[in-house]
Amino acid sequence: MFMLFTISLIIFLIAIITMILGSLLSKKTFFDREKNSPFECGFDPKSSARMSFSLHFFLIAIIFLIFDVEIALLLPIILIINSSNILLWISITFFFILILLIGLYHEWNQGALNWIT
Repeated sequence: MFMLFTISLIIFLIAIITMILGSLLSKKTFFDREKNSPFECGFDPKSSARMSFSLHFFLIAIIFLIFDVEIALLLPIILIINSSNILLWISITFFFILILLIGLYHEWNQGALNWIT
């Protein structure tokens, strides 16, 4: 257990050091309003360069991604039915599907699945 904690700490420190070095050595270190604004032939922009993005669409995309990954995790469960204890297999499968259904019910109850235009 101590070795696992030590390895995790070393990996975490390497990631932090890499991020700090990347931010210190990056070329873009000073921020200028003129350089960060969109260029329109030397004139000030007429409107914002960014288009509005539907946050509801983003939420539905994230929910789809989560459930898509969980369904991909269901596929190996079918393959291991012959090589495992049937009672253990049924309990783990039931628990996993129960978690999926509770998550789906929660999202439905919160109204995140209602497509509002």
